[in-house]
Order: sequence, then C-alpha cells, then structure tokens
Amino acid sequence: MVQVKICDGVLEGELVDNEFGGKFYSFKGIPYAEPPVGNLRFKAPKPVSHWNGVRKSLQFGSICYQRQLLIGLPPDGSEDCLYINVYSPDISPNANLPVMVWIHGGAFTNGSGNDTIYGPEFLIRHGVVVVTLNYRVGVLGFLCLETADAPGNAGMKDQVLALKWVQKNILQFGGDANNVTIFGGSAGGASVAFHLVSPMSKGLFARAICQSGCSLNFWTRIIDPRQKAIALAKKLGFYSEDDTELYTFFKNLPVEKMIDHNLQTVLGNKCYELDWAIVSEKQYDDNECFFYGDMTELLRSGIHDGVEIMTGYNEDEGILAFAKPNILEYSDNFLEFFVPKQIAMERPLLERLEIGAKFKNYYFKNGLKPSDNLDGLLKYISMDFLVFELISFTKFCSNANKIVYLYKFTCKSERNQAANRLKLADLFQGLGRTTVCHTDELPYLFNAKTINQKLDTSSETFQIISNVTNLWTNFAKYGNPTPDDALGVRWMPYSVERQHYLEIGNDLISRVSPDKDEVDFWDRVFKQTDPRYVI
Repeated sequence: MVQVKICDGVLEGELVDNEFGGKFYSFKGIPYAEPPVGNLRFKAPKPVSHWNGVRKSLQFGSICYQRQLLIGLPPDGSEDCLYINVYSPDISPNANLPVMVWIHGGAFTNGSGNDTIYGPEFLIRHGVVVVTLNYRVGVLGFLCLETADAPGNAGMKDQVLALKWVQKNILQFGGDANNVTIFGGSAGGASVAFHLVSPMSKGLFARAICQSGCSLNFWTRIIDPRQKAIALAKKLGFYSEDDTELYTFFKNLPVEKMIDHNLQTVLGNKCYELDWAIVSEKQYDDNECFFYGDMTELLRSGIHDGVEIMTGYNEDEGILAFAKPNILEYSDNFLEFFVPKQIAMERPLLERLEIGAKFKNYYFKNGLKPSDNLDGLLKYISMDFLVFELISFTKFCSNANKIVYLYKFTCKSERNQAANRLKLADLFQGLGRTTVCHTDELPYLFNAKTINQKLDTSSETFQIISNVTNLWTNFAKYGNPTPDDALGVRWMPYSVERQHYLEIGNDLISRVSPDKDEVDFWDRVFKQTDPRYVI
C-alpha cells in the first residue's frame, strides 16, 4: 500500500505488478466532484469536498447508469459516478512525468474509465502517468431543456472539472501539470476536439489526440435538444411543454427510466445519429457555457494557442453502422440515405435527391444495389460517418497554424475484434482481409480485459502494440510521435498542401493524401453545396 496527500485529503493506493514488465502505482475510484444528484442533476458538477482520514483507492468508483453494451447483461451504474483513476510508474520521480488523460467513448451514452477496456499496462511502460475518468452519459449527461436548470453539456463539464482536478493534484502522483495530453476515441475523440475550442478548457492541457472522432462529425452535436427532451417525456407519458414542469418531471424521474429509448422517428434517417450529444448552449445569468456557436468558425479562429494535435481514423470505420437494423433496406431504397447530414439540413428535397444520386452513382457503378456491393457501401458509410469530416477537421487545424499529425490505422491481428463483437465478421468475409473497424485501435493502446488473450511479449502482435504505444507516448512527451529514427519512420506534420500522414499498420509507412479520390469527390460536392466544410 502507498499513500499520497492531494488537495482533497489522503489517498491510499497500491503498488502492483505489470505483467508486461515492471510495476506501477494504482489509485482507483478517486472522487473529483460531489455526487451529481438531487439539485445537481443536469447541472455543472461541483468540486468534491475535503475528507478526513485516509480514503482507500483500491476499487473503481461506480460508472454512470447505463445499458451495458454486452447483450444480455442488465443495466449497471449509478448517478454517483464522477470518479477518476490514476496510474503512475513513479510517484517520486527525479523529473515530473508526462501525463495522458483518457476520455472514453461510447456514443455519449455508454462507457467508463475502468480497466475492463482501458487497462494502463501498455502505455505506462513508456514512463507516462495515465489517467482515466468517468463522466455523465446519456440523459444524465446531455439532456438539454435550453433553460438555466438544464442547459446541456453536463457530461462535458464533468470532463472539464476532471481536467482541473488533474491540474491541482497530478504532481502528487509524479505527473507534470504543464505537460498534459488529453486523448480519446469515438465520442471521446470528439470530446477532445471540443476541448480544443471550449472556453472552459483553455489552459488545462498542452496536447490533444482525437481518435476516430472530431468536432465536425455531425453526430457529435444535437440541433434540436429541447425537442429531443420533449419527445422523451412524451414516450414516458408526460405531455407538458412548460419549462418548469418539464424540468421537475426529469429531475424526479427514476434513473432506471432514462435508458433504452430510441427517439429517431424519420424513416431512412442516418442510422448513426445519436439521441444525446453536445449542444450549442444558451447563456443564462452567470453560468459558464462549454460550447456555443458555429464549429467551422471556431476551428478557423478559436483553437487554443500552443496546443499540438494528433488525429486519425481506422480503415473500416463504417462497419459499426451495419449493426443497426434496416441499413441495407434504407441504402437500397432511399436516395436521401446518401446525402450527408450537413447538406440535408440546408437543401430542399429535390436538391437532396440530386445530391444523393451523385453519391450513389459514385460508389455503385452499373446500377448495382448497395446490398450487392458491401465494399462500396462500407466505403461510403465510413466517409459519411467519420472520415471526410475528420480530414476536414485536420485541414482546419493545419490552416490555423497548429501542428497536427494525421494517421490512418490499418493494424491487423487477433486483437481486431470489433467486427466479431458486433457479429458482423461473416458479413464482410468477402473483403478477403481482416477488417479494422471503429474502436479496433483501442486494444493496441490498452490492456483490455474483454480481450481474453495471452500476449507473448516476443510476438509480432506485441511488436505492433509497442509501435503504437511508442507513437502515442512520444507525442505526449515531445509533441512529435517520431522524434528520432527508433521506429524506422518519420511522421511528418500534416499540411493542406502536402497532406502527409502515417499509415499505422503492421508496418509504419509515411504516405501522402489519404483516400485521395474519395476525399476529392466529397470536396467537390461540398464546395457546391456547403463550402463551410472545405478548405
């Protein structure tokens, strides 16, 4: 056992063996905020109160109440969920260590910082302090009534308070508060990108890694949050639209009633749209807004000064969407399925149908139906769901004179299990290769307990893990993922002119212009229809 004294009291953690070499200090389930219950439901979190005596930090705190992703398991968690975990290779180093703060994904409705998926053993071998955290998800974290009582973005404000906690306390764990990298995947990657422009997050980190998600992805923002809330209330049998009555209803609603609701009502709607996500907040009295305004304008002028950025995507991101029912029916029968959401919100029906026909004809030649050409459908969905907007985000960052590194993740081994978990591996056997689905990069960064594999440290797979974790931790240490020739490649920063990127596969290969033909086609369509997204 080992004790550290932080601003809020004394913690007792433990020194544990790392099965991949060495030992590290583990402190789990540290409260960073008051339980967000009662009058704090839907509101910004409050810093935790000081405690007396020694608080044991040997077990994870509760996760936010949610439906577990593994089929057949009951809902789990609690409203009292704002906990943070710290893993350190040395709590008394000669020089303070770089810090990496992980923000989990899960479509803003699931997930936690626990080691079920996010075990620190791979990263911590490289001499960094690893921090993971919980934040409110789903209705608890993202309900927005556009009122002072429920302004929205509570889950994002949880993340901000956790980052402030890191600034105040990480020195006691051997970490350097001036060298903090925030990183996240999917909704966590999008969260990281929002922190790049949020006034609440300024000064809380030095570097940012956005994995398979960014603030331009349309699914990260809810345009009609109050209508979503009203729709949920009606589903639960409450029909008033009065602000006070709605807030009272949701404030007193049992947490068990807040999950398992699908609020998508439009036939042919994007199957990867979300019910709960980030909103552009309205100002109420003296409340702090996490995000407000137009993201394209903010990316042009509002990215925090001095922050270095790394971002990228996986080869087959769109496989995730095939887990939704009716996707083949929608893609075969609705031209509007092939209209990017940003364009669809701005254009009349006839123009939308013309644009949908352009995309469909580009991906499906000779009159083939999408269901007869899954490779083409996968490419379209990958670009629509994530890739085009992420590359546009990278261009915005570079154009704003930020140092930004872009990757395409193509690693293939037995650790690529996302398609199997989604029960979609058989559907894509025709590709003739192992797929690299959304989230498939995570088992190369984290020692996920959900992947029940014995890892040989002399294996090719572990060499891939070593390469990936070296890139990530080098960026956290130096702001450059390849500061020397140790990995046999130089990863050049991205620029709009040269478009350098790194293909992170079983080998590391420096390339230019990722998915050029597709991106150029999408650029041409957007220049004609919504040029805000094009640089």
